[in-house]
Amino acid sequence: MDEERRKKVALFRFGVITPLLGVKTQGRGHRSRLLREICAKEWVIPGTDRSNLCKATILNWLSRYEKSGNSLDALMPSPRKDIGTSRKLPRETELALVNIKRENPQASLPVLLSIARSKKVILPELKISDASIYRIIKKHAASDTTSGKDRRKFEAELPNDLWQGDCMHGPMVIENGKHRKAYLFALIDDHSRLIPHAQFFLNENLASFLQCLKTALAKRGMPKKLYVDNGPYFKAHKLEYSLASLGTALLHAKPYTPEGKGKIERWFRTVRMCFLPLLPEAITLDELNRRLEDWVAEYHEKEHSSIAQAPLERYLAGIHLIRKAPADIEAHFRTRVCRRVNKDRSVSLNSHLFEAPVGLVGKKVELVFSEAEPLNVEVVFNGNSWGKLTVLDQQINSKVHRNDYEPKSKDERDAKPEKSTVSQGGELFESGGSR
Repeated sequence: MDEERRKKVALFRFGVITPLLGVKTQGRGHRSRLLREICAKEWVIPGTDRSNLCKATILNWLSRYEKSGNSLDALMPSPRKDIGTSRKLPRETELALVNIKRENPQASLPVLLSIARSKKVILPELKISDASIYRIIKKHAASDTTSGKDRRKFEAELPNDLWQGDCMHGPMVIENGKHRKAYLFALIDDHSRLIPHAQFFLNENLASFLQCLKTALAKRGMPKKLYVDNGPYFKAHKLEYSLASLGTALLHAKPYTPEGKGKIERWFRTVRMCFLPLLPEAITLDELNRRLEDWVAEYHEKEHSSIAQAPLERYLAGIHLIRKAPADIEAHFRTRVCRRVNKDRSVSLNSHLFEAPVGLVGKKVELVFSEAEPLNVEVVFNGNSWGKLTVLDQQINSKVHRNDYEPKSKDERDAKPEKSTVSQGGELFESGGSR
């Protein structure tokens, strides 16, 4: 609030308390009657839509004025030390609101608030007025135009040089007779605007994204780089490790700066405008994904305004340069954990007991498994596979005669299985090939 507005407020407050000045000697009844009259009036209060004043507020102004020696300055609003920021909003929440506005520049305030609440940016327990949120968004929108940041459009030189990935909140679907929220995970090729894969899921988590990603890799080959935001499922160490084993670098956008993922954000906007309005009111997840697949196929064949070419046409022009995904791609996304084999050959994993080879007793081993098949566990020691573990059955073990085992020679002690072969990312497609 500038100086002129502060003076205006002070003058208004002085006008309110003027009838109460010097009435202490006339008895408490007279003062109380004046207070009731002031509270009953409707006022044009500067800086607010309210028109009524409460007794406590009026008495507070009166006390401040009298204690200051009848100084008008005492009635001025105190200047905020945290001017430009919200008193109630955490910094992270404020930046997230600004990000939503940048992603939806044409959206009205009610729509922005709805998006923010659906993404749990604004939690129910956070008490803040719509006007405060509007001021925050307006302030940052103005600063964006004068920030001086060097933002430039870019485009990858070749297909699969760079993919962008993200998640969008989708429609409600009917699953087992209940309405559930659907989430759209999608990837876009930066060079051609082709969609390697897009799919709706019931959960916004790493498992959903991995399923989308693995399908995309199998369909469209290996990207050199994958560009995603800072969501928890995108920052999982497992994802970075898996992609590195395939020769793909994982890149993260700076927090609350969606400009780098502009292409996938614009495609999501197209989905909201051109796909979602065509859906029936009641739809299952399977039907939703079937309709999406057909719609994406049509999108690939239409000319894209940014490239003056159909995405599929532009993508296929560089098909001979694209690396094919390895046949064992599922193995690259398996979970790896370290365990020590107990003296009784048992090893615990995900609340299950497994039985390891006797030669691994006391050894620290690596257990490799897929989240989809938690009982299908491979054991690895010193980079060598020792095969699959068996689920421990104590009743069967009680009937098995066990011989003491001790390696008789150094050669026997050092004996180990042949080293398993691991694909390093695939090969080039044949020139002019297609899928």
